Amino acid sequence: MCTPSQRTQELVVLAKGGDHSAQGQLCRVYGERVRRIVRLRMGAELRSKMESMDLVQDALMCALRDLGDFTYKNEGDFLRWLTKIAENRLRDNADKLHTDKRDIRREIRLDERGRTTGRVFVGTAGPIETTTPSAIMSRREDLDRLEKALDKLRPEYREVIILAKIEELSYSQIGERLGKSTGAVKMLVSRARMALVSAFEST
Repeated sequence: MCTPSQRTQELVVLAKGGDHSAQGQLCRVYGERVRRIVRLRMGAELRSKMESMDLVQDALMCALRDLGDFTYKNEGDFLRWLTKIAENRLRDNADKLHTDKRDIRREIRLDERGRTTGRVFVGTAGPIETTTPSAIMSRREDLDRLEKALDKLRPEYREVIILAKIEELSYSQIGERLGKSTGAVKMLVSRARMALVSAFEST
């Protein structure tokens, strides 16, 4: 019987060859895991504005398209590769949201001479309905305790918890990612873990 890592490697090889069944299995096995990591990175503000599963499905399509560029070493590397693609998509969408917000504010300022209504027009994209509390609540997903606890942490603590406990990077790998020594990373992880326990208990 093959190990999960060996099975993943087999699926990757088949998927590279165009096997649609293998591609579907990879998406089913890793889609939810990647979604959880992405949701933790999003934070409460972005989670209220983006649908994480849509973003992950988009990332999985990109991954399948670029699978030929990936060299399989182990299951952890494959998960991190998928997560990196999803995080890049998240960053692109977050940048677009911030740009759109600035454009909307600029359009409102330009239209302050009594012509502003319940709709705001941005370029040729069409009308954007004024957001109401009920509309916000209808789109917002329930947040579990871990998400809420991580949202309370300093960004540096949240990032190192995700790298160490979710992506399961080693201290040396985290150090390379953050530009810190292994000793500094160990201390940071320890402090972040204590902060997370405190935040979790108060959630």
